[in-house]
Amino acid sequence: MKYLIKNKLIFLSLLGFMSTLCACQPKQELRVLQFNIWQEGTVIPGGFDAIVEEIVRTDADLVAFSEVRNYDDSNFNERIIAALYLRGLKFYGDKSYDSGLISRYPIESYSALYPVKDDHGSITKARINIDGNIVAFYSAHLDYLNCSYYMPRGYSGNTWEELPEPTTDVTELITVGRASKRDDAIKVFIADAKQEQAKGSQVIIGGDFNEPSHRDWIAENRELYDHNGVIVEWECTKLLEEAGFIDTYREQYPDPVKNPGFTYPSYNPLIGINKLTWAPKSDERERIDFIFYSKTSQLQLKEVIIVGTNTTIVKSEICVEDKDLFSVPTDVWPSDHKGLLAVFEF
Repeated sequence: MKYLIKNKLIFLSLLGFMSTLCACQPKQELRVLQFNIWQEGTVIPGGFDAIVEEIVRTDADLVAFSEVRNYDDSNFNERIIAALYLRGLKFYGDKSYDSGLISRYPIESYSALYPVKDDHGSITKARINIDGNIVAFYSAHLDYLNCSYYMPRGYSGNTWEELPEPTTDVTELITVGRASKRDDAIKVFIADAKQEQAKGSQVIIGGDFNEPSHRDWIAENRELYDHNGVIVEWECTKLLEEAGFIDTYREQYPDPVKNPGFTYPSYNPLIGINKLTWAPKSDERERIDFIFYSKTSQLQLKEVIIVGTNTTIVKSEICVEDKDLFSVPTDVWPSDHKGLLAVFEF
């Protein structure tokens, strides 16, 4: 009997030791950068090199690009991967158009989940192997037309010409927004993501949605930012939330009055303000760039920060944003958007 007790004590001691060992193992960190690169950095002098610099500076592991164009039959991802290699970083990726992505970890598959057609947006997908864990990573650049959040500000969301008066009818705003392909693309993503979740994959999507969040047009700010009293449950983010996806920025900063988190427009000193604003007489500041992840995943959000300059544009004037934290570039900023960096642990 005493031998059984002794063996049991040894077993429990070993079990306790293994539990302590597992608890002490450091968690893996995953740094995800969402980046509208404004026509591959071609609009700003030195823009391509600045894209490379920001990926290096933010120490990103996964990067979601918007506005990949592959000008002159080039391969943007191939060029960016080669440039990063010269900086001592190994990335993986494949050719894509409109949206795209690269990864520091091996990519098992790469596809156009929602291919671009007639410039109505796209979603690129990759299944990435991170030390045996599969992350389904999606990069979205959604349809820029029927952009109805401009209408309460007195501008068309198709021509960006001034309207006779602001449109404040919520039903009309939602109807115009649904005429875009944004919700179609998000529904395709949700269906595919559910399949990935069923396989045990971790799911992350980043992108320029060209549509605000339903968590940002609320009663508390309806008279701010030229919302003109309007409260809108914008569809794409609402669909994602209902499907169980978490908006990283609103998870860390739930109050859009205290932390609006604007990502567009971004002031850029290397180009005229008239090239940066689509509604020059309004306050068009908006949070349209996002990183979402599945709340059922093993991923835990550690932090999220806006990447880019802390200056924006209000009614064609430069405005300093002082409510949010920024990871400010060391030199050239290549975009008219700000990016987003989310850091996860798993």
